[in-house]
Amino acid sequence: MMRRDAASAMLGMVVEADEPGRAVVSMPVREDMLNGFAITHGGLVFTLADTAFAIACNEDERVTVAGGADITFLKSTTAGQTLTATAVRRTINGRSGLYDITVTDETGDVVAEVRGRSITTNRTPL
Repeated sequence: MMRRDAASAMLGMVVEADEPGRAVVSMPVREDMLNGFAITHGGLVFTLADTAFAIACNEDERVTVAGGADITFLKSTTAGQTLTATAVRRTINGRSGLYDITVTDETGDVVAEVRGRSITTNRTPL
């Protein structure tokens, strides 16, 4: 999946861990990732979390997609920092899954918390 993910590659994301039900992805924050207040754009924080979520929930030959997610922003960051998203599966029931994703900065402070809901499809990867 990540070999074809041009968006995550463009943002400089690095997969640190990829195991069934768990993934860790890091991303350096660049100047062009800041919003008008000179802090990391919230959409990019979410994008990092979403990438870790996608890796954690795609653990077999079936395509699993996000059915929804909620994010809580807890700390701002800026250029020069590194964000890390850790996604962990909480439960799977049939085709539905529940995942918690924590985004931290390089000091370990929590930047955001995400709760993701997955749906496993009948499709296989291209």
